[in-house]
Parts: sequence; C-alpha cells; structure tokens
Amino acid sequence: MAKKSTRTFSTSSASIWLWLGLALLVLLADQFTKIWIIGTYQLGDSLPLSSFFNLVRVHNNGAAFSFLAQAGGWQRWFFTGLGSVAALLMIWLLKKHAGQKLFGFAIACVLGGAVGNVIDRVLYGYVVDFLDFHYAGIHFPAFNLADSAITLGAACLILDELLRVRRG
Repeated sequence: MAKKSTRTFSTSSASIWLWLGLALLVLLADQFTKIWIIGTYQLGDSLPLSSFFNLVRVHNNGAAFSFLAQAGGWQRWFFTGLGSVAALLMIWLLKKHAGQKLFGFAIACVLGGAVGNVIDRVLYGYVVDFLDFHYAGIHFPAFNLADSAITLGAACLILDELLRVRRG
C-alpha cells in the first residue's frame, strides 16, 4: 500500500512568504510614489515642504550618488543586470535563512528596493528620485523609497552580523 503524502508548510517555508510579502510591499510603495511623482511633477520641479526638505523630481542615470551617471548609456543595462542577479541571490538567501528574523527583514527590504530601482531602469532608463534633504544650502543627493529600504536593510544586515558575532 502506497503511503499518502501530506504537505505542510514548515516554519521556514512559511517565513519566506512573509519576507517575500514584505519585499512586495516595499516594491509597491516605491512604485506608487514614483508614479505619483511622475504624474505630478515635471523633471526639475521642486516643492519646499520644510526648511530642510523638498519634494523634487530628478532622474538618476547612474547608481548611488549618481555613480556612472555620465557613462554613455551602457550603465542602464549593467545596473539592471546587476540588480536582477542580486535579486535572485537575495531570494535564495531568504529561502536558506527564512527563519532568521532580522536577517530576513533586512534582505526583504533590500530586495524590494533593488527590484523597484530595476523596474525604473527597464521602464524609463533611469531611476526616479524625489526626496531632497538639505541644510544651509547643502543638498544631500535626492533619493527614493527604494533607496531608503536598501539603506535600512543594509543597516539591519550590519546589526545582524554584529549581534551574530557577539553571540558566537
């Protein structure tokens, strides 16, 4: 008599769906805000909201801090490919370490942000940035929600590693 197989989700397989869901929320929030900015503001527009913060519409053809922005166009596909490979690696990491809460949170944030910026590169050829913080006439480079999620995720990865080393 053949044994009937019953499938149940383990804690780690259930957790990967939690992390992928979080990444999807980050991605959707990022894309929603960018679509709103594109529909509301023209390139170069700026709306001061406080003495240190403006909403702006800028296009970043490069990577962080406009790295390689003037490279002639090849960087669009380079960063698209790099982001796609990184996304696949992060999904694998989530599958492998789904039960680790801080690590999973961190990777999910980075994944959602990375995919958000990849989508921009594919659709527009650049990343839409709109958050402009400044002080005494000095402006931090404009960024978006995807960049914020990537930064939060990177900080959480550092914290996770520091805690792991401290425990070990």
